[in-house]
Amino acid sequence: MKFSKILVAFLFATSGVLLAQEKQVSLEEIWSGTFSQERLQALQSLNNGTEYVVLNRDNSGTSIDAYSYKTGEKTRTLVNSANLDGIKSFQGFKFSEDESKLLLSTEVEPIYRHSSREFFYVYNIETKELTKVSDRKIQEASFSPDASKLAYVFENNIYIKDLSSGKETQVTTDGKINSIINGITDWVYEEEFSFVKAFAWNPTGEKIAYLRFDESDVPEFSMDLFGKDLYPTQEVFKYPKAGESNSEVSLHMYDAASEKSEEIELGDYSDFYIPRIKWTSNPMLISVQALNRHQNDLDLIFVDASDNTAKVVMNETDKAYIDITDNLTFLDDNSFIWTSEKDGWNHVYHYAENGDLINQVTSGDWEVTNYYGYDSESKRIFYQSTENGSVNRDVYAIKLNGKTKQRLTEKTGTNSADFSADFTYFINRYTSTNTPPIYTLHSAKDGKLVREILNNKKLLEKEGAYDFSPKEISSININGNDLNMWMIKPSNFDENKQYPLLMFQYSGPGSQSVSNSYFGTNDYWYQLLAEKGYIVACVDGRGTGFKGADFKKVTYKELGKYEVEDQIAAAKKLGERSYIDKDRIGIWGWSYGGFMSSNAILKGNDTFSMAIAVAPVTSWRFYDSIYTERYMQTPQENPSGYDENSPLSHPEKLKGDYLLIHGGGDDNVHLQNTMRMVEELVQANKQFDWAIYPDRNHGIYGGNTRLHLYTMMTDFILEKL
Repeated sequence: MKFSKILVAFLFATSGVLLAQEKQVSLEEIWSGTFSQERLQALQSLNNGTEYVVLNRDNSGTSIDAYSYKTGEKTRTLVNSANLDGIKSFQGFKFSEDESKLLLSTEVEPIYRHSSREFFYVYNIETKELTKVSDRKIQEASFSPDASKLAYVFENNIYIKDLSSGKETQVTTDGKINSIINGITDWVYEEEFSFVKAFAWNPTGEKIAYLRFDESDVPEFSMDLFGKDLYPTQEVFKYPKAGESNSEVSLHMYDAASEKSEEIELGDYSDFYIPRIKWTSNPMLISVQALNRHQNDLDLIFVDASDNTAKVVMNETDKAYIDITDNLTFLDDNSFIWTSEKDGWNHVYHYAENGDLINQVTSGDWEVTNYYGYDSESKRIFYQSTENGSVNRDVYAIKLNGKTKQRLTEKTGTNSADFSADFTYFINRYTSTNTPPIYTLHSAKDGKLVREILNNKKLLEKEGAYDFSPKEISSININGNDLNMWMIKPSNFDENKQYPLLMFQYSGPGSQSVSNSYFGTNDYWYQLLAEKGYIVACVDGRGTGFKGADFKKVTYKELGKYEVEDQIAAAKKLGERSYIDKDRIGIWGWSYGGFMSSNAILKGNDTFSMAIAVAPVTSWRFYDSIYTERYMQTPQENPSGYDENSPLSHPEKLKGDYLLIHGGGDDNVHLQNTMRMVEELVQANKQFDWAIYPDRNHGIYGGNTRLHLYTMMTDFILEKL
């Protein structure tokens, strides 16, 4: 009798496992966050290097709490909104340089991708005093080095507030919306050079260097936003499309003692960019990067703030383009660390203050993919690289002289690091195709494990109820290149059957879609499609990143040519496999990927039977100057490159099923792209499907929007492919 009970229990348990394995993923689960990964909250190292702080939220409010790196135990609370009069919570914070004060931000109002307006408060950690900075929503508030003052921007003008007296000084007066900008960047700088704050205190607080943008001659772009009111509103902003007028940018130096500004004469430059300014270790010497409009000729300039004279200390040129980074680091002797692709691969270099090369620190047929910083005590540089293969990442340390290189991570996959302020510790985030992110603390000295912080085992347990297929990474030889590829097959895959193939790609310059990392949200969607009998694959073709400058820059002046050729050739080669139905191959992509999928179904109409394009560029003539001209020069110089590779030039070639989707409030890739594509297809008398999401930006999200979008795309794939 006892044996029978055990047997019955075993049968029930087994059947439960079988049922669990047959559980199918749904779109509702994917977009409700069922498979969300646990992530380490954004943390900031304190100056002591032994503690970090985290912004925590609960029902009582918001707090900034300090934790021990070594133990992970909370050591103290720096501020808790429950104990403050005037604010119930805050969304962000910044420390003063000496960590005596905090700048708390509330009621944050996003503007574009990186910019926002907000109310700021200064909190004195010692006295626990809270002071509101302004009754107006301001931008980019920043402490002076001694924390006695704040500088910020309001309506395109820079202001300084003395925190002891409360006196506000207006630094600039000519700021005007859609005309003159002081201290923050214009739309295209924010989007393509990835920064908003365009002013910087010098290390002694005597000077403020700032950029001024005159965008008077930049053409305006307008978007209708429909909202819920009786009449739509219109958003109008300056947006320089390829070949059109850019803002005129200039560098200015404000002297706090005289309360006067002076424009700096950088040299004989016209129609150029200033993508970075940064003070050096000399408190009166600021570095300025000046880049020509073609973005292939970069000067590093030192400006002496004592007399406002400028001198070029280094020049770098490239036959195609130069990527701007934040890697410039000044050492105590004002020599500097710089990264460059000048030997064909992205590597670290050490230069003297006068611009003479001291040595190339890293070298080899692999790329430095992240520069973490320099430890002056150990004289080591910390970085991430592809030395273990272009789909993998590892963290390394190397001496400034290029010797004693040390790999600090052990597991093959994608490793990324966050170092403590004094480079004693680093938190490593590790992931691979079969391992969701694991966060661990390591000694920066030798990479030894100190403790595990978070491991996402609960996610793996949850996924155990589903019969997910592995993401298989391999390579495929296309047009003479071994291209990285991943593939997801149905869990009940039978090589004797034939399956339709859906290809995904992004393909933008320097991008990577194939990496040794765990599922993202779209991968769960691919699992859903695999369950329904589809194979999903992705190939990183020519023009993508981390395989050397030549591989990446082959697409220069021809965006959409070689990348499309590679996707078509890859689809044909995959179609030769016995288990893939060559007559049922589809492709989809978003943004640059939508540009690609549109071109693929037109130029590869004998290969692709279906395509989905979300928020696509349909002509690079419609996109912004900085991004587009970096890779294409101007339309005036390169008309054939713009037009021959534009989907607008080939609507008559459409044979298969095509779904076109766009957000009506996309300030980045404008709805104009899709509307022009619609018109060309209509005039070519081609039938297609399309959808517009009112007022949604380039990400097309909010409420049920993503669920609706992916339901529509899923239904289209099931019906058409």
